[in-house]
Amino acid sequence: MTEIDSLIGEQMRVVGHLMFRGGLRIDGVVIGNVVAEAGQESLLLIAGQGRVEGEVCCDHLILNGEIKGCVMCAHLLEMQPHACIIGDVWYRVLEMHAGARVIGKMHPLEKAGRVAAIMRPRA
Repeated sequence: MTEIDSLIGEQMRVVGHLMFRGGLRIDGVVIGNVVAEAGQESLLLIAGQGRVEGEVCCDHLILNGEIKGCVMCAHLLEMQPHACIIGDVWYRVLEMHAGARVIGKMHPLEKAGRVAAIMRPRA
C-alpha cells in the first residue's frame, strides 16, 4: 500500500492545480484540480476539515471531508461518515459509511480501458 508522504496542513490554502505521486493528505483547502501522476500508485486522503474545489483523480481515495467537483477513482473509493461529494463520481470499488453523501451521479467502472480513458491528467 502507498504511504502518505506529503501534507497540506489545516491552516494551508492552495489555489491552483496539484499533481502528485505517492500519498497526499489534505487537511486544508485546495481550490483547483488534484490529480495523481499517471502510471504511479496513488493514495489521496482528505481529512474531516479538508476540502477540494475541483476535480479529483487518483487510484485510492479516502474521504472524510468535502469535494466540490467530479471524482475519478481508478481503484478504491472509501467514503467515511462525514464525507461529501458534490459532483459525479467514477469508481471501481466503493466503501461508503453511514452519513457519507454524494450529490451527483455514481458511475461504476468495470473495464480497465474505461479507467484509462477517464484518468487523463487534467492538472
